[in-house]
Amino acid sequence: MSETGTGTGAGALPQTEALPQAGALPQAEEALPPSEALAHTEPAPPLLPAPGQPPGSGPGGRGTTAVGPAPDPADGGEAPGLGSFLARAAAATAVLTVLGAALGLVRDQAIARYFGASDASDAFLIAWTVPEMAATLLIEDGMALLLVPAFSLALTRRAADQAPAEPGTRSAGATGEPDDGKAEATGEPGPDPVRELVAVTLPRLCLLLTAGAALLMVGAPWVVGVLAPGLADPGLAVDCTRLTAVTVLTFGITGYFSAALRAHRSFLPPAGVYVAYNIGIIGMTLALHSVWGVRAAAAGVAVGSLLMILTQLPTFLRLLPLTRPRLRRPVRLGRRAVRTAPLLGMTVLAPIVLFVVSRQSQVLVERFLASTLPAGAISHLNYAQKVAQMPMVLSLMICTVTFPVVARAMADGQREKARRRVERDLALAGMVVLLGTAVVLGYAPQIIEVLFQRGAFDVSDTEATAQVMRVYAAGLLGHCLVGALSRPFFSSTRPTWFPAFAMGTGLLVTMGAGYALTYRFGVDGIATANALGISTTALLLLMGLGTRVVPIRARAVAVSLGRLTGAALVAGAAGWAAAPVLPDAALSLAAGCVLVPAVFFLTGLALRSPEVVSLLALIRRRFTDGR
Repeated sequence: MSETGTGTGAGALPQTEALPQAGALPQAEEALPPSEALAHTEPAPPLLPAPGQPPGSGPGGRGTTAVGPAPDPADGGEAPGLGSFLARAAAATAVLTVLGAALGLVRDQAIARYFGASDASDAFLIAWTVPEMAATLLIEDGMALLLVPAFSLALTRRAADQAPAEPGTRSAGATGEPDDGKAEATGEPGPDPVRELVAVTLPRLCLLLTAGAALLMVGAPWVVGVLAPGLADPGLAVDCTRLTAVTVLTFGITGYFSAALRAHRSFLPPAGVYVAYNIGIIGMTLALHSVWGVRAAAAGVAVGSLLMILTQLPTFLRLLPLTRPRLRRPVRLGRRAVRTAPLLGMTVLAPIVLFVVSRQSQVLVERFLASTLPAGAISHLNYAQKVAQMPMVLSLMICTVTFPVVARAMADGQREKARRRVERDLALAGMVVLLGTAVVLGYAPQIIEVLFQRGAFDVSDTEATAQVMRVYAAGLLGHCLVGALSRPFFSSTRPTWFPAFAMGTGLLVTMGAGYALTYRFGVDGIATANALGISTTALLLLMGLGTRVVPIRARAVAVSLGRLTGAALVAGAAGWAAAPVLPDAALSLAAGCVLVPAVFFLTGLALRSPEVVSLLALIRRRFTDGR
């Protein structure tokens, strides 16, 4: 299931101020060791500059924004103010995520209104496979997993260079290693590790992606033939694919900027890229659909991708001032190339690319199988997927905000801090996605009717899409866990192939189940295969994370998620039974948005889910104490 271009969903984000406390697993809050207790009482000097400030300026200095960089700890504990910073960052990201989702809904409504579920919409969706793959590889997963740790390490080296050298110590490099005799220290300020990283990687990335976009334009007929051999008229899909091919370049630049900004703990511009993206698609579709047909939507994809770059460019340039920062320690120039991008070698790049491509290949398998079904099958899958995935997008927003914290902790060797952060993230993300899953299970027909049933999208399309969406809901927790668990795997400097192995295994399950179920169950069989495959991957990643990277307590996490799953099933069943009581779809859905969360939280209390107990306790404290 793609995370690109979300529509809308019913998942509700819990109070973001609860990020550092809510969702604690049983016995997850151990007593802090003395060093961590000290970190909570005596703030350490900040290591990261605020966006738009020169290196060395701290988060408490002038010009710091409301969601500026968080303070960093001196040791394994979380710094004072880090929790409130993450809460503010998550809240701001949530606002832009919801806005982008709302515009994604408008985009899907426009396409459904003008093209329905037809050969034209199927052709556009085949072409849209290219941006979906590019977004997953270059914006969301691949580029972030590769570059956030790289920029975090560069920022650590910048901080080491800014720190005053202790008297009597030998000259050291940016990471503090002793001189190995291969290079000499200079008395002049050395190169900024962050700017050096950009200078080495960004130009080469642009050249590579430009060549990839050109190659895709030339090979568009072959690509369409591979993706959807059953299309009656592939010419329209070829035209749309050539229009969307530019996203290989533009999404790559967008993803690079997003990773750099998030590593600097600047989350607003990256969160706003899909707002700009959907504005471009909507504007081109409304303006040119009568002239270009569905090609107007494909052109809108290209225009929207350019707007994504412009959304982040000013902040990116402020983070990299043209003047060279003055570093206090001399830097050994002899090992410059080695120190610039240690995480960008093929040994690290290959596992990430294979993991991301395998994950997105689930969409390729779905559309390949659906192309052999009657016209409209691909569209039914797409509409159901875009709505059902909204709870997953909201849940992964939490992990997106905290990923730089985990990467920094791993770079500093603070494994206990990383463990606590990952366990909290899994609990919170699981609660959000399962609450959304309950709403989807209970009110899928009403959601689709309210959102899409107009124009060329008729009652039969609503029934088919709602049925598929309910089947997709079975795999939402798996999709959420794969997104959340993959980040810690790639947060360290050591390459790991295990996520690619887990994702490849899940893909094989999807392919096998898809071929077995599609002939008999149609699009429902395809959605079932998707849920089985991604759930297999999530289970493998959960079992493998604790033994390979971060020592999380997999059994405790599984028990906690099991309780939340039980609450979601009860709430979803209650919604399914109550939905037909009100004949008006909008009124029924509005009532369900009250009923399902109420049943979910009451059931969670009955099952003694620590996440639900913690969240409700926080809400009660805020209402009773006013804080």
